[in-house]
Amino acid sequence: MKHLLCALLVALAPNVPAAEPKYDAELARRLKADDLGMRMYVMALLKAGPNRNRPPEEARRLQAAHMANIDRLAAEGKLVLAGPFGDDGVLRGIYIFDVATVAEAEALTKTDPAVQAGQLAMELHPWYGSAALMMVNEVHTRIQKPAAAK
Repeated sequence: MKHLLCALLVALAPNVPAAEPKYDAELARRLKADDLGMRMYVMALLKAGPNRNRPPEEARRLQAAHMANIDRLAAEGKLVLAGPFGDDGVLRGIYIFDVATVAEAEALTKTDPAVQAGQLAMELHPWYGSAALMMVNEVHTRIQKPAAAK
């Protein structure tokens, strides 16, 4: 009976629209957002490279170097977002760079040891997305457990 009463109260409650979010001009300026809250990035599609067969220990070292490069680019503010795909297809993951040109992103991808070794190949495209992505790394560092706590 208690559950029925709760369901009835919810069903009869007035439909109050949510408050309009307040525009934050200073945040928009800081994130370099346009009037739609968007901005340009360069997206890298990480693909399986031609040299993927290597001994397990070498593959682990290469992956560790790849991850260290990701951490470095994020710390420098050049890499906004990175992550692997959840399947085992030809597309392995993505990077989203905060750079002005595809050429600049290409230079950054060449610093990746996995690209240098032919483990990964990159396909680069200008990409228009939410300026809020610029806050991902700030939030991520607050929700990722320190290495010692994992």
